[in-house]
Formats: sequence, C-alpha cells, structure tokens
Amino acid sequence: MNLTIIGGGSWGTALAIALAPRFNRVRLRVFEADLAMRMGMTRHNDVYLPGFELPMNVDVVLPVSAAFVNADIVLCVVPSQFAGATYREALPYVKSSMIFVSAIKGLEHNTLRRMSEVLVDSFRPKFEAQIAALSGPTFAREVAAGEPAAVVVAAQDPEVAVLVQEAFSGPNLRLYTSHDIIGVELGGALKNVIAIAAGVVQGLGLGNNTIAALITRGLAEITRLSLAMGAKPPTLAGLAGLGDLVLTCTGDLSRNRKVGISLAKGLNIKQISASSPMIAEGVETCTSAVALGQKFDVDLPIINQMYAVLYESRPPLEAIRALLDRSLKHE
Repeated sequence: MNLTIIGGGSWGTALAIALAPRFNRVRLRVFEADLAMRMGMTRHNDVYLPGFELPMNVDVVLPVSAAFVNADIVLCVVPSQFAGATYREALPYVKSSMIFVSAIKGLEHNTLRRMSEVLVDSFRPKFEAQIAALSGPTFAREVAAGEPAAVVVAAQDPEVAVLVQEAFSGPNLRLYTSHDIIGVELGGALKNVIAIAAGVVQGLGLGNNTIAALITRGLAEITRLSLAMGAKPPTLAGLAGLGDLVLTCTGDLSRNRKVGISLAKGLNIKQISASSPMIAEGVETCTSAVALGQKFDVDLPIINQMYAVLYESRPPLEAIRALLDRSLKHE
C-alpha cells in the first residue's frame, strides 16, 4: 500500500518516520517550498523536527498534484485553520477509493465543525469520502524516536477503522478501533485548552494538588460538552480523552502547556505566537469551545476562564481565584 501524508510539521514528519516501514511508499507533502527542498536533499526537517532522518521510501513533495499519485490512504496532519483550504485544493486529485484519516486535533474556527466534518463537506461535491479520525496521547519526537505509543482510530464504518488499524499498527505503535468519531475528535481538540491552563498552573509555581484538580475538572468539562454533542462516555475515559489530556497537561513537550507557562510569565498571546513557528491548537480551539458551550448550554468554567486570559487580558491568578470562588456544588 501507498501512504500520503498532508502536512510536514512535527507530527506529520514523525508519522512519516514511524509509518514508513508499513508502506511501500510514503509521500509527505510539505507546504513551504524552501523546507521541502532542504528535506529532499538532507532528509531532515530542520524546522519542525530536527534530529530525525526520513526513511528512504519517504518522498518529500511540494505540488499538490504529486501528493496523491497512487495513494491508498491519505493522512491529514495540517493545522485546523488550514484544513478547509487544503481539502479544497486537493479536490481535483483525490479519488473515492482512497481512505482519508484525519489526525488534526482542532475545530474549524468559524463553523465550529470537527475536522472529519470539514473533510467530508469539502469532498462531497465529488464523492462521499471514506474517513477515520486518529488521536491519542502522542508527542511527535517520541513517536519519531520509536518509543512505544497507543492511539485510537475511529470511523463510522468498522471496516475502515480496521483497515487503518492493520495498516498503521507496528512494533512501537498500537492502534485501537472505535465507532465514536465524535468523542475521539472532541477529546483530542478540547484537551489542548485545558493543557494551556495546566501551563498557567506550572508557570505560577503551583503544585501537584492544583494540577490534579485541574486535570480532573478539565476532563469533566470535556466530557460534558462532548456528550452533549453526541459522544460516548467510554471514549472520554480512554486514549483520546483522559490519556491525551494527562499527557498534554504534564509533558514538557506540550506546545499548549508551554503557551500557558508563557502566559503566567506575563506575555500576551501575540507575543507568544510570534516567538515560535509551531502552532498551539488550543489557542484557536478555546474560542470554538466557548461558542460550543453556549450553543449546547454546557457549563465550561475552566475553558471560559482561559478565554478571558487569552483574549480579555485577565491576569492568570485572577482567573484561578474566579474558579475557586464559584458557588459550591455536588461533584
């Protein structure tokens, strides 16, 4: 089988390295022309994932027309804000026989659509896409290094989920299947907002008690909203929910956690975003999560306070005090 990966950031590059032994050929579409040229020559992604060499069966491509040639599975790993435009550009070159896997942990800002919904709607003028969503507790550098990891692949069609599971699973990457694509996508997206809050806690020098409370109550918010949108409870207690939440709230490699640490130091979001080429999905997802909470009438106190810190210049300590001063209630 042949694999196409759309997006040459850290996660796309790591997946190319990890999945290369499972496929005859892997095409990695990189959007930046200068980076694509260097990666083709040096076999390294010096911007997003330095220190790791691309396997020889990974072809770095720039033109969209070259990315989909003979592809059996298309793995989408672009920032959520670019997903719609990326799929529209790809429409002339994709085929109904291809399996599309979204590994994007975000929501479309204006429409509040999940990434699989964006994909389906983009390709629907041509065909009904066969889709799956991939998520779970993974840092790109650790996956690229071959450290053991477990993720979940969700699809409404069980055969699609099993096909991806069998194609992607290997000695260091174990896939579980799920029918709950809503829960898998929402768990992967919403946890990024809680991870920013965890970074704030870390940056303020608060201890383990605070982190544990934040993760627990953050999971409660994620679960409430996800269930209101049609997710299943076990999904939020699994790899795409609790597992990914714990990782991004506690791991030093978490981009979203790093954003929170910088907020605690007094930087604003414009300063933080300008300091790194990496995109922290939780920043955009926070606005979408607030809108979804209002739409589905779900109480999201932590997420709402993070919105106030990110976009209304609320001091982080004041946000924490607002959470503690809320009226007492049953768990």
